Amino acid sequence: MDLRDMRYFLAVAEEGHMGRAANRLHLSQPPLTRHIQALEEKLGVPLFLRTPKGMALTEAGLTLLQEVPNLLELAQQAAERTRLAGQGWIGRLDVGLFGSGVLDVIPRILAQFHQARPDVKIVLHNLTKDAQLQALRERRITVGFNRLVPAAPDISTMTVLRESLMVALPAVHPLSVLPSLRIRDLANVPLILYPNVPMRGLAQEVSDAFHAEGVPLRVEQEVEDVLTAVALVSAGFGMAVTTQSASNLRLPGVAFRPLHSSQLKELELSCLYRTDDRSRALQAFLEVVRSFAASHSPRAVG
Repeated sequence: MDLRDMRYFLAVAEEGHMGRAANRLHLSQPPLTRHIQALEEKLGVPLFLRTPKGMALTEAGLTLLQEVPNLLELAQQAAERTRLAGQGWIGRLDVGLFGSGVLDVIPRILAQFHQARPDVKIVLHNLTKDAQLQALRERRITVGFNRLVPAAPDISTMTVLRESLMVALPAVHPLSVLPSLRIRDLANVPLILYPNVPMRGLAQEVSDAFHAEGVPLRVEQEVEDVLTAVALVSAGFGMAVTTQSASNLRLPGVAFRPLHSSQLKELELSCLYRTDDRSRALQAFLEVVRSFAASHSPRAVG
């Protein structure tokens, strides 16, 4: 039975008369009669008794009448949900996260999108940069957020904002009295860095800057994320070079100071997505990202 079968049957059942049902459906009576007969043949049972007054339902017809309105309602709901999904109003958005952006910027973007599209389910995935790129290509996530994203023809990026670099250091350290720090201030200071492999990241940027300025670099620990790095600073293991977003972490005994270097520039946070993804939910999300970038960083470009 298709939807037309159900609509024609329901009209005849509710009207109890072939002529009135035909008028309701804007059909002539003979085609409707033939269609009902074909439906009865398809089901292998009579649905109506033909009486002088019209059409009376058989027991099989009464059973079908109990089901058809629900089926038509479900079909209408399915069509409506399909339309809304196609327009990006419902569905699911899988987001890859990693790094200090989760401490401030990304949650605000996600909150704005959720406010605009509350029926789109947001699912978060904690993934490194290489894992995000792989997940995008395998269509396991829709968007990712990361820094220093390598150029690739199948992956597009949109700059969310650019951040200055900071040094997280123990608040009791003598360097904490300075309003800002330079690379040479960190000579032989135990540093906590993020790992370099498998893709270039902040650790490589820092290492290259130390080398370019002729300053000895002492790596005390390599950790996977900014929270662990700042927690180790709080515990007295050393200092960490990180982004301005990390200063939102309020761990005891940790101070943050700007880091100035001719070698280290502002670090961008990018939103990355598949170049060929034309889904309406993604486009709606990118509009939120674009608006956020424009309002929070005049230099950000899409």
